[in-house]
Amino acid sequence: MQQSDARKFGAVLTDAPWEMTFMYVAESETAIDPITLEVLWNRLIATVNEQAAALMRTSFTTIVRESGDLSAGVFDTRGYMIAQAVTGTPGHINSMATCIHHFLAAYPADQLRPGDVLITNDPQKTSGHLHDFTVITPIFQDERLVAFFGNTCHVLDIGGRVYGTDAHSMFEEGLYVPITKLFAAGQPNDELLKLLAANVRAPEPVLGDIHAQVAANDVGGRALLEFMDEFGLDQITVLADEIIRRSEQAMRNAIRQLPDGVYENEVHSDGYEAPVCLHVTITKEGDSLLVDWAGSSPESIRGINVVLNYTHAYTTYALKCALAPEVPNNEGSFRPVKVIAPPRSILNALPPAPVAGRHVIGHFLPGAIFGALAPALPGRVMAEGAANIWSMQFTGTKDDGEPWTYVWFSSGGTGARPTKDGISATAFPSGVAGVPTEVIESLSPVVFRSRELVPDSGGAGRFRGGCGQELRVTVRDPRPVSLSPLFDRTKFQAAGYEGGLPGGFGAIELSNGARFDEKGARDIAPGIEVTFRLPGGGGYFPPETRDPELVRVDVIDGLVSLDAAREIYRVSIHSDSLDVNYDETYVLRRQ
Repeated sequence: MQQSDARKFGAVLTDAPWEMTFMYVAESETAIDPITLEVLWNRLIATVNEQAAALMRTSFTTIVRESGDLSAGVFDTRGYMIAQAVTGTPGHINSMATCIHHFLAAYPADQLRPGDVLITNDPQKTSGHLHDFTVITPIFQDERLVAFFGNTCHVLDIGGRVYGTDAHSMFEEGLYVPITKLFAAGQPNDELLKLLAANVRAPEPVLGDIHAQVAANDVGGRALLEFMDEFGLDQITVLADEIIRRSEQAMRNAIRQLPDGVYENEVHSDGYEAPVCLHVTITKEGDSLLVDWAGSSPESIRGINVVLNYTHAYTTYALKCALAPEVPNNEGSFRPVKVIAPPRSILNALPPAPVAGRHVIGHFLPGAIFGALAPALPGRVMAEGAANIWSMQFTGTKDDGEPWTYVWFSSGGTGARPTKDGISATAFPSGVAGVPTEVIESLSPVVFRSRELVPDSGGAGRFRGGCGQELRVTVRDPRPVSLSPLFDRTKFQAAGYEGGLPGGFGAIELSNGARFDEKGARDIAPGIEVTFRLPGGGGYFPPETRDPELVRVDVIDGLVSLDAAREIYRVSIHSDSLDVNYDETYVLRRQ
């Protein structure tokens, strides 16, 4: 995109490939009174929620239907994101807020026609890896462009190597689709659809989900046109300007409350060939923030690299969580924040770096930012959590020789909060839900032998970290299958805050005694049982300050062992009645 073109669309992509920020758009001269604005805003949110619901209900895969690995949003004709659905992941929605400007650079608004639909899975321009397709649909009212609806979701397969970190190049990771028309004036691009079907292991669910994305945008578009007709609107630019202006102003007001200065932190991940260091420096001046990831590890030779668009997405998400969670997430809330990372670092990977497992590293970014801001925001940020969803993909061959593949997501525990325990088996920061056991077993040959929370995996503290979960599975297949898991925190625990203890380690073990000591696909012999033990979140404040009755409840619920209650929490509990021995607890805590 040329600099002049970028200004036309409101985004500034500077000459340096590692810088990204947004222009300020002046307040509209026509203001909307607060009551009318509230009514219009709620209708707009209802519209994008209807769009997201349509996508989930028509999806062919549990990735979208059960886990909610998607995003949905509405944009004005300039490409400014106005509102997002309440469901979805920050890595999708925040990166989609910037990627639409690339769509408009490839297909300017005045060249689009009713019935056009655009698509791409370009990692650099959208959400960071080839498995995510973004679909953008222009919406017309009486032949006049009035808005765009867009959504992003993760497809079951994209060809190439299976979903994992083994590739040395993006070219090995699957089929790359540049920004192109999926539909032109209502007619499908059959040649593109044939290419997609021929290059993936599961064409029916992949094409089914892409058509679901198109249908969801149509649902959102129709709802918007009904909404505009009801309120007598011939455009939404004035509404967009007011929403964006207020969001930007609220975000800047929140930033002003943070003392001027420089805030730094460093966290570590297992990485692939070597541990990964993520270093963040946040410079706050007035009502704006500069977030610099210089000092982080260089690009990896394996597929754990993160593109800048994804780095920007989880950076802005974390800052809004810490500073202004109540502010709507849209173009305005992004403008006060600038995100940079050195090119060819692990947080600004450039082609052809492999990126399939980018979330493994990308989900650590909010924890790094919270740690940097914690001294200035006491009681406002959560301790470190499991930091990423674990994905498990099994791939094999059917009796007729056709390939089969199935992938699902599971989560460890979140970090404790300054006033509450962490949440067990819950994804943060992605928000992706785990898939029920019954659903996985009904759609694949995977069989669960057990699925339970891991005792003592939640970091001890006055407020305990969320517990991880353990899944023991086998595969009903007489032939060897391939397992490609994406995981982390087997070497670096989630840190506790203010005296809280770290969460438990993760691990993957096989019933033959083997362990997954590094990422990558591995063949699993028939009958072998695989145990996935997901990590827990860090605790908050010293564990000996936790209410003994809460420790007792945790013991009854199987989240804390009797030994840990005594040795770590300094609480004595009778093994038979499970009542607290307050006299002995008093002695233990005085010691």
